[in-house]
Amino acid sequence: MARQLLHSKHELLCIARHPRPELEAEATALGVRCEQWAHDLARPDAVAARLEGWLMQRGDAGLASITLINNAAVIPPAAPLAEIPIRELSDALRVDLEAPLLLTSAFLRATAAWAVPRKVLNISSGLGRRAMGSQATYCAAKAGMDHFTRCLALEEARSSNGARVCSLAPGVIDTDMQVQLRSADVNAFPDRQGFVGLKQQGVLTAPDDAAARVLEFLARPDFGSQPVADVRA
Repeated sequence: MARQLLHSKHELLCIARHPRPELEAEATALGVRCEQWAHDLARPDAVAARLEGWLMQRGDAGLASITLINNAAVIPPAAPLAEIPIRELSDALRVDLEAPLLLTSAFLRATAAWAVPRKVLNISSGLGRRAMGSQATYCAAKAGMDHFTRCLALEEARSSNGARVCSLAPGVIDTDMQVQLRSADVNAFPDRQGFVGLKQQGVLTAPDDAAARVLEFLARPDFGSQPVADVRA
């Protein structure tokens, strides 16, 4: 998504555990501003405070719109809840749910007086809407993301310049997360074969294609009309 947004001449601020030198090089070649912060979103309070301060200093001068995309996610080992170490459970919930909440709060507070359109796109998952054994943490976090987005939509609807918000399931994408699930112990994760089948059947979406579909959805004039949606719908 970041690469495609660069080519559309958007100004980017990217937050991840590790900066991507190739992204910086591409932005330089395109003459586009791309700032990267190295943060572990399992410790989200500091980066949320930094984001709020950065936005307040940046202001909306020269911008046509501003969008926050919450895309980071991790899953602990695919296993029953009682078999996963407490620290791994805590870190997963922080990245998958607490970080989006804190970053969204900081974003909305810092841009409340801005005159430009504002959007929040939360990348959810079908597993936020479908229960699966040995995936309690991820399912719970994504369900929580869906529901906090519903609440947020009600809040923002009361404002004259409320942000348009959506929690979007992006489809099944060929990422390292899929590799992790296909490699899980079948005794701990009975649904493993289903993920193996998705790969064998060639139905996984390539990351570049998935990014394009998500960004097309974000650009739709009716974005935010439904606070919880699926890119395939």
